Amino acid sequence: MKRALLVFTIFVMFCSVSMAQMPNTLTKKEIKKGWKLLFDGKTTKGWHTYLRDTVGSKWTVQDGAIVFDPSKPRNGGGDLVTNESYENYELNLEWKISKGGNSGIIFDIQEDPKYRATYLTGPEMQVLDNINADDNKKQNHLAGCLYDMSGDATVSKPKPVGEWNMVRLIQNKGHLTFYLNGTKTFDGQIGSEEWNKLVEGSKFKDKAFADFAKVAKGKIALQEHPGSSQWRNIKIRQL
Repeated sequence: MKRALLVFTIFVMFCSVSMAQMPNTLTKKEIKKGWKLLFDGKTTKGWHTYLRDTVGSKWTVQDGAIVFDPSKPRNGGGDLVTNESYENYELNLEWKISKGGNSGIIFDIQEDPKYRATYLTGPEMQVLDNINADDNKKQNHLAGCLYDMSGDATVSKPKPVGEWNMVRLIQNKGHLTFYLNGTKTFDGQIGSEEWNKLVEGSKFKDKAFADFAKVAKGKIALQEHPGSSQWRNIKIRQL
């Protein structure tokens, strides 16, 4: 009897594992709802380094994840940007960061040589090791926050370093909603009076950011920054 119970338990565990969705894949239900993968789990197809035609050597694919490796030559860096632009969508992805690491998800990017960096036009959802990163002094610089504009420790609940964090980023007609690990970290409308007040209270009020968040449509980037970052299950559904 005990042996039969053990065999049954092992069988149930095996079935549970086999039924779990593999990373970087879509279920039939997701496909029916219009989800598309932005990362195939094997290559950086569909991406390029900002203002370049290719992907820099600091960005590689390892074990089913896009990996940023800061130890690679400096000229191999730059933010990794989607080839396509997106307007009304839901973006889901998972990230994990090295100890002391810092990165971000930047969106609504207007890729043009007159803008030397993605963050000059695109807002950012922060990616951070809240405990050890240097950029943890301001509350709205914590993981999951609308960088330098909104959020604090009450909504920033990242997993411990080395574990995967789940992101939902929704933009619909300029209305933004952020979730990190199921917790809503921001909800607001680009261009609204409240939004403009957030901009005025941030570094984005400076003239260098004259075109910041002026268009609620653009490319999406994974940011180069101190420390190593990893990304997987990057999928998008147009609304």
